[in-house]
Amino acid sequence: MSRLSEPKPNKRLPLGFKWTAVVAAGIFSTFIVLSLILLALMRQVLINQERDAVAETMSAVQSRLAPAAKNLTAQAVLPRINADNTAALSGTTAAGQPANSVFDDSVVQKISRADMSLAVYDRAGHKLFTSRDSDEPLVQVAHTVIKMTNNGRFKGMIARAPVISSQNGKRIGYAQITDHMATFYATMRQLWGIVAALAAAALLVSMALGFFLASRFLKPIRSITKTIDQINEEPQSSARIPPLRRNDELSDLVDEFNAMLDRIQRFIDQQGEFVQDVSHELRTPVAVLEGHLQLLNRWGKDDPEVLNESLTASLQEVKRMKSLIQEMLELTRADSVDVQFPNATVDINEVIQQVVNDMRMIHPDFVFTLDNDLEGPVFVRMYRNHLEQILIILLDNGVKYSTKRKELHVSAALDSDGVALAVQDFGEGIAPKDRERVFNRFYRVDKARSREKGGNGLGLSIAQQLIESYHGAISVDSALGSGSVFRIQLPTITAETASRLQAQETALQSANEPAPEIKSNL
Repeated sequence: MSRLSEPKPNKRLPLGFKWTAVVAAGIFSTFIVLSLILLALMRQVLINQERDAVAETMSAVQSRLAPAAKNLTAQAVLPRINADNTAALSGTTAAGQPANSVFDDSVVQKISRADMSLAVYDRAGHKLFTSRDSDEPLVQVAHTVIKMTNNGRFKGMIARAPVISSQNGKRIGYAQITDHMATFYATMRQLWGIVAALAAAALLVSMALGFFLASRFLKPIRSITKTIDQINEEPQSSARIPPLRRNDELSDLVDEFNAMLDRIQRFIDQQGEFVQDVSHELRTPVAVLEGHLQLLNRWGKDDPEVLNESLTASLQEVKRMKSLIQEMLELTRADSVDVQFPNATVDINEVIQQVVNDMRMIHPDFVFTLDNDLEGPVFVRMYRNHLEQILIILLDNGVKYSTKRKELHVSAALDSDGVALAVQDFGEGIAPKDRERVFNRFYRVDKARSREKGGNGLGLSIAQQLIESYHGAISVDSALGSGSVFRIQLPTITAETASRLQAQETALQSANEPAPEIKSNL
């Protein structure tokens, strides 16, 4: 029979790789976006500078050609435009104007650039002059137009403008400047090269930074994983995550995880003790029952006296086991009171008076003194039966372990933390070494006397579990031979909150009630 092959684990990307990639992509993307924005701004600045230069040149050409009164001709244009004209270079022009004027700066110098061409046309669109043989076709315009053009054969800036006569205000021709913008495109290529080099460097830096941050963030997670592996291999291991000693969320996570491991370890220890104690507690009554049954089986069933004694002892042990099981169930239920009774509220003042009066009736030989400073209803979030159970456990313990002075004091008062209760007896007291363990399950200070008094050692454990489940606290002060004082602290709620919770509880109970059964007449 062939063995079934185990399913192959799904391939996955390590979290460190993902974090490194995300951080690197974020930093690199931010750099690219900023670089593109800067490039766009610089490109616009350079284009504006080029446009201003072209506009200035066109304005100079228009002002130079404007003195002509009629349609422009080559004879009228060349003396004003041609940079090689001897008249322009000799100091005077055909019109008698100085040649070393704005015209030399704005026209001669600018159109002498290898990437710029000036063309002049007459009114009919016939070319009269060109400084370069790289002109674009003329488009007659009514006013100056400067625009970027990319038509496949030309990529640059073209400026077109009409030439208006300054003598009669009529259009006498056209001027056109073609700028190939070679310097602009060379500068942009250099900038793109610089950005590409910086982008490669930014990618490496962002990857290194991402790897560093990912390693730093993953270090606590690796420590948690390592600790979990150690605990899986050895459940009783005391391994804990080393504290990070830094004030951030990861440090809080490590502290909470260590606290959780401590609680789990404490629960495991308590579970082991619980199993041992239960086994020990049940071993004795089971052995007693077995002994009496064997005795009856051999010869005791024929002896009425032995039969009566064995039955009495067996029933007593069965009763004790029943009590033990009931208390164990109550202790288990005490762990989930917040789920079973989420909206339960009770007037603690009323319950204290009721329990004390009940104990006075049950134990008439004891004096129960109630020192109650509570005025009117005082509400706490607790199931009423649980509060009664807690008080009965404490008062019953006081009765069991009282000696000569059969007196118990109960006090209640409000303080800054809520309501404070105290139950004081004047019995045997508890030694300091036993005081810390008195709330442990099945723990009895004097096991022999406790067994005689019918105790299983679970009462105080049940009381503590119930009180802590309702976010309260219980403690004990005692002196050996002088008695003990059990103190309870419970948070209080307002009457309005209690009324609202009671309404919610009523609505919840109504919703959970089964629908009335409809009987069929068929």
